[in-house]
Amino acid sequence: MAWSGPEAGAPIGVPLVDLLDRVLGTGVVISGDLVIAIAEVPLIRLSLHALLASVSERVPAPWSDGGPL
Repeated sequence: MAWSGPEAGAPIGVPLVDLLDRVLGTGVVISGDLVIAIAEVPLIRLSLHALLASVSERVPAPWSDGGPL
């Protein structure tokens, strides 16, 4: 039996707009480590952490004085 989709060999994917909407709706945490070494001697280590989420007016800020800035 043959595949009856739009294209038989096409990959199945999610549109970028739908992916961004889901990520911003729920939030995502990105973290990683970068180590720069010479001759197996670590010289510099960077730890990277990022939180990506949307802001909603319906959810109040956790601080009462207007924010950390």
